[in-house]
Amino acid sequence: MSESFAAPARELVDWYARCGRALPWRKPGTTAWGVLVSEVMSQQTPVARVAPIWQEWMARWPTPADFAAASRAEVLRAWGNLGYPRRALRLHACAAEITQRFSGEVPSEVATLEGLPGIGTYTARAVCCFHFGQNVPVVDTNVRRVYSRLIDAAFLAGPARASDLAKVQALLPEDSGRPAAPGTKPGQVTGPEVSVALMELGALVCTAKSPRCAECPVRPYCAWVKAGRPEPSVQEAAAKRRVQKFAGTDRQVRGKIMAALRARDEPLDMSEIDLVWPDAAQRSRCLYSLIEDGLACQDEAGRVCLPD
Repeated sequence: MSESFAAPARELVDWYARCGRALPWRKPGTTAWGVLVSEVMSQQTPVARVAPIWQEWMARWPTPADFAAASRAEVLRAWGNLGYPRRALRLHACAAEITQRFSGEVPSEVATLEGLPGIGTYTARAVCCFHFGQNVPVVDTNVRRVYSRLIDAAFLAGPARASDLAKVQALLPEDSGRPAAPGTKPGQVTGPEVSVALMELGALVCTAKSPRCAECPVRPYCAWVKAGRPEPSVQEAAAKRRVQKFAGTDRQVRGKIMAALRARDEPLDMSEIDLVWPDAAQRSRCLYSLIEDGLACQDEAGRVCLPD
């Protein structure tokens, strides 16, 4: 950590201690598996929707072995509306590999985690940082946005780059993980503390559309504020206004088909699938994309169901 960031890092960690959300997977005693599941569920999904389903999953499948023993149909029904359900099947495959290769213990190395099904760089680093207390940078959209404003004086971060990890690593204390070693100097912060505080700041205060600078604990250090909070560029303004369309898209149709399949234990006739969406061509395209992704199956009679 550079000397210039020591003070804002302390302010960030103190703010997080006061204002951080009491998410269920942040409670002491949460396992590495619990943290991993929370990170997969939270991808592009609000945590308010994730929290109750995560709690249900932890009660039902508290270990990777428990989850690996479930059928794919059980997993897809339990996933519900947490976004595209292929993530659930990848997590299922991940649990099976953890059970078979690592005796049911979630690995504690970034590279090993990245080699598991459905686990990317962000998720691997989040598990290593937030559960195992390793001093590795964890960079999501929120962290990139905070860095962009705090350090670069830019309203939005632009596209993700490989250099983002090195930039955020420079903000973390050197060789500092959790728990702090005996004799740690008063006021000294750890890498995991800074990482979770950066992420929480982006989620609650330094938001994409309307940052609440008056509430920001690092406002006195923010390069964007010092620059007069310049208006975003034309490109940034367009990105800010852009809202992803959902109504009428293939995503909506796939979701409706999956909801119909989850609601029934027995296969659905094609006549029942036809009732889900009026556009036959789009309906057919979406159904077969679900089959290709392993999220649905069709028997010899043409009936459709969830995979076993």
